[in-house]
Amino acid sequence: KMLRRVLCTVLFMGALPSLADVSQGHISVVLLGATGDLAKKYLWQGLFQLYMDQVSSGHSFTFHGAALTALEPGQRLMFDVLKKLACPPDESPNRCAVLKDQFLKLSQYHQLKTAENYTVLNREIEMLLRQEGLKEAGRIFYFSVPPFAYTEIARHINSSCRPPPGAWLRVVLEKPFGHDLESAQQLAAELTSFFREEEMYRVDHYLGKQAVAHILPFRDQNRQFLDPIWNRHHVERVEIVLKETVDAKGRTSFYEQYGVIRDVLQNHLTEALMFLTMELPDNVSRAKEVLQRKLQAFQSLRGLGKNSAVLGQYQAYASQVQEELQKAQDYISTTPTFAGVLIHSDNLRWEGVPFLLISGKALDERVGYVRVLFKNRAYCTQSETLRDAVHSQCKAKQIIFYIGHGALNSPAVLVSRNLFRPVMPEGGWREAVGQSDLQVFGQPLSDYYVYSPVKERDAYSVLISNIYHGRKDFFITTENLLASWGFWTPLLDSISHQPPRLYPGGVENQHLLDFEMVSGEVAFTLAEPVELLNPNRLMPSDYRTIQSKFRHSPLVSAWSEDLISQLASDIEKTASRTVAHSGQFHLALSGGSSPVILFQQLARHHYAFPWKHTHIWLVDERCVPLTDTESNFFSLHNHLLQRVRVPYFNVHPMPVHLNQRLCVEEDRGTELYAKEIMALVANASFDLVLLGMGTDGHTASLFPQSENGLEGAQSVVLTESPVKPHQRMSLSLPLINKARQVFVLVLGKGKHAITTLLSRVGHEPRKWPISGVSPSSGQLVWYVDYEALLG
Repeated sequence: KMLRRVLCTVLFMGALPSLADVSQGHISVVLLGATGDLAKKYLWQGLFQLYMDQVSSGHSFTFHGAALTALEPGQRLMFDVLKKLACPPDESPNRCAVLKDQFLKLSQYHQLKTAENYTVLNREIEMLLRQEGLKEAGRIFYFSVPPFAYTEIARHINSSCRPPPGAWLRVVLEKPFGHDLESAQQLAAELTSFFREEEMYRVDHYLGKQAVAHILPFRDQNRQFLDPIWNRHHVERVEIVLKETVDAKGRTSFYEQYGVIRDVLQNHLTEALMFLTMELPDNVSRAKEVLQRKLQAFQSLRGLGKNSAVLGQYQAYASQVQEELQKAQDYISTTPTFAGVLIHSDNLRWEGVPFLLISGKALDERVGYVRVLFKNRAYCTQSETLRDAVHSQCKAKQIIFYIGHGALNSPAVLVSRNLFRPVMPEGGWREAVGQSDLQVFGQPLSDYYVYSPVKERDAYSVLISNIYHGRKDFFITTENLLASWGFWTPLLDSISHQPPRLYPGGVENQHLLDFEMVSGEVAFTLAEPVELLNPNRLMPSDYRTIQSKFRHSPLVSAWSEDLISQLASDIEKTASRTVAHSGQFHLALSGGSSPVILFQQLARHHYAFPWKHTHIWLVDERCVPLTDTESNFFSLHNHLLQRVRVPYFNVHPMPVHLNQRLCVEEDRGTELYAKEIMALVANASFDLVLLGMGTDGHTASLFPQSENGLEGAQSVVLTESPVKPHQRMSLSLPLINKARQVFVLVLGKGKHAITTLLSRVGHEPRKWPISGVSPSSGQLVWYVDYEALLG
């Protein structure tokens, strides 16, 4: 019998304690895409390493390579790869030769193309186990195939190739896992119809990199040193970097679809970020707790705007795309090949600490690292040349998880000597000596405690071992995947047509890609000559003939970014004037998506705003709990209130949630809000009301044909929206028209039709509620961007 002969041979060589110990059952490993590049470079070597490591574990194995290629050519291709497998240097030549020979005997090729092929494979596995008298422990299916093939393969496995009850199934999936949140949700939904969550192992090979994989254990083993300093009071900044010297030549079809953010930042660098920012569970070996803490860390991340990133593209990329994808000579790509992104977390530990994620192709060096730089509050009287690395508090303090390449050319963990001597696991990492002439971040290596792995392992070998052991915390769950795409998709959407900065590539980049952080945003430090990618696009200067009135009221118009900047400045000027005159400023703000970028602008750039004397009111609210993401107050709190210092008693959310129920008339929430306005706002006249406008002409939560709020004595009303959530609370039109100033913000091409229509109609609030906005003794100003105004 084949398996028993293999086991006896390995036993003879001393690899197994006894044949009787092979009692934990049999594992069948099926590698789909067995003749592809990833399989050739990493996966077969990783499976061979698994076999070498686990041959005496009590499990028996068979390895099934599979692809669409027909049997004979596929078999030849696969065994050409297997014959080149290598043992690690510390393996004895005799043992290596035996294990490699047995691995080849335990491996076979299958063409898996049709449902029948999968049925045949299942029958062969079952027959083999019956012949050998072995119990099945589980099956591993490794999908080294494009994601478009996942669903069909998943259907075949689920219908005809699952292991029997009592044996486990582990399905391993390679990125990309979608292109954005919507595509990731769709792919996840398809897969979860065939596999349970605990059966799916989504691979991010960076989680197998030894330095990255050691971040959590390092934090756990050094809690006594890190607990006091792993926070915003001590950490100055964090850099998570992957630089490459190679370009995208030969991969432009992939790169044009994905770009550097989707290829590297959304997955590899974000996973490292989670390991740094998540709260440590009591036991880091409990996968469920680790994954839960990662999810909480995602939920604390502040949303990204387009000014959170700087983008570049190496100059040869466009011609490579034209050549490889047969594009026309005038084809222009806006795909970034370099990105630097500034991220903030809004939890108490990390509030205010900048996290920089940086990656790019055609850069000056190949290197990857995670660098935590600590604040330095010391002043040292002694001259710099006399300072001692261990005791001087003036030398930089940092912890570096060195992923590889660069000056060290291997994985390492470095800790500044003036910080602490770390605890490292015996047998896993050893203190490195020598190489004192090397410099890392401007300091000699002797300034650090340096540790390197006792045994360097390829990332895929580490991950395949974790799949075997069922360590889910080294893989991406559906929930965490969607949280990551939910975080990155708004940025990707906002920069989709933004031209990246061109750079020559390599050492010639010099300072062209240097960037700096200012007021929570990033910008390149060096200006570059402006080169329009689309010279036919109209610029603001082309619009000088636009009338300065709209519906007989003042009009301010510009590109959206400039418009928001102007609006924020005008609100600040109004607030300062009002506070100087009357001591306080009553500002009523609308909900919806348009004001979000205004809130961010006010929080990040208007430090002179008199928040201490400002009362914040809501123009309208959805009838959901204030902690619900649909709530206007929730958005206001997330994007503005938690970033500025408005006194607690000056914030006035609408009382939509009373007596554990939402917007019930008997609870008199509208009366409560009206009384609060009457009590605090002189003559119930707000100093400034900010409104938006819907595509149907609604404003606040006053909709066409609304029965409440368009006229009458009521100040605050309950209304019905045509879209969910239907129930709303809103200031009435008569109350809005009592304001001293009303600003209406209109953004985007989607509002062009209603803007054009409004420019032609009169006062018809039942048809278009916004047309009824006309302050009785105040001023109305329209802020309309060019896209809404001109289409």
